[in-house]
Amino acid sequence: MPSMRQSYTVTVPEEPPATAFPFLKQEMRRKGSMSGSMLVSTFVGLLINQAKNSKSAQGLVGLKNLGNTCFMNSILQCLSNTQNLRDYCLHNSHRRDLNNNSRTNTALMQEFAKLIQNMWTSSSSEAVSPSEFRTQIQRYAPRFVRYSQQDAQEFLRFLLDGLHNEVNRVTVRPRGTADDFDHLPFSTFRDEEKGRKMWSKYLEREDSKIVDLFVGQLKSSLTCRHCGFCSTVFDPFWDLSLPIAKTGYCEVSLMDCMRLFTKEDILDGDEKPMCSRCEVRRVCAKKFTIQKFPKILVLHLKRFSEGQRTGKLSTFVNFPVTDLDLREFASQSSTNAVYNLYAVSNHSGTTTGGHYTAYCRNPTSGEWYTFNDSRVTPMTSSHVCSSDGYVLFYELDEKLPGGRRPAL
Repeated sequence: MPSMRQSYTVTVPEEPPATAFPFLKQEMRRKGSMSGSMLVSTFVGLLINQAKNSKSAQGLVGLKNLGNTCFMNSILQCLSNTQNLRDYCLHNSHRRDLNNNSRTNTALMQEFAKLIQNMWTSSSSEAVSPSEFRTQIQRYAPRFVRYSQQDAQEFLRFLLDGLHNEVNRVTVRPRGTADDFDHLPFSTFRDEEKGRKMWSKYLEREDSKIVDLFVGQLKSSLTCRHCGFCSTVFDPFWDLSLPIAKTGYCEVSLMDCMRLFTKEDILDGDEKPMCSRCEVRRVCAKKFTIQKFPKILVLHLKRFSEGQRTGKLSTFVNFPVTDLDLREFASQSSTNAVYNLYAVSNHSGTTTGGHYTAYCRNPTSGEWYTFNDSRVTPMTSSHVCSSDGYVLFYELDEKLPGGRRPAL
């Protein structure tokens, strides 16, 4: 991971958030009147210097447990170390999207951004209380009101959905529902063209910074075993829930889980679908591939039984920290699908007496840290992979061979 000086990119804010950064007020007073570009330059320079000189400003701040909220703290730390999302909040770019939408319900995004800013700019080393943020997520998703332990992956889905809705660039959605898209006349198009058109249709309704980062596209192929007709459907995904492969060993690899998720399934008996060509129900083969890889790939290991919440699989899933190559699962060749891990939400114990923590790679220093509610401690990358790994956060490596990056 490059140093902050090498890789820190700037999105020019509409107004440098002096209230969020008290040191900026003093600098503005000292320099007097400045041009807009000079002001932004000064703001960014001071931000970088503060991040270098203050441990707490580097995002190494714990979160207070408000009563069985370790699930929330774990996910918040993972998102805080998602560099593009962090910068979106630090630069106040979210304000532009909120203002453009002229929405009244913007409290969740605003409190989330305030929390991220506090975690990265606080001059105190004490843990931060996410109480105001918690109030807003409870209003958006009342299921999180009670003080019982919750599922981190479910919380992540609700949170990302809420943030997206408040900064969605689409203010007026086209008429019709998403279900109508499956019936558009794409028979004359190749699958690649169909996938692009379906993605464009999706963006006509759902388009935000959250979508830019977290949403990919799955391709589902259904092949009739009688006539060979193949139909394809393209769906957006925010994360992938991977079944844990069962082997004769105590350890499986993440690639084993991916292969199990994408393996061909035979639909027979009551599951037989209608073949469009035969016009009767036929035995069909169903298979998933990934049509569009997201910038941030969230992989959820299905450790808990869907039917009963008391069972948990503690199988050790060996997942790589760097160079996760998923090209074999791509719908089309020559797709960039190599990822690097930067955060893990861990669950230890059982469903009735469990605890969540997070392992995160600091986007400034590239070093790994353990976040256990209010406690933050350094760790080595060799200890990141454990049997407690539950939700994995991977970032797409956009470097091309030779260290080049794709043209913008």
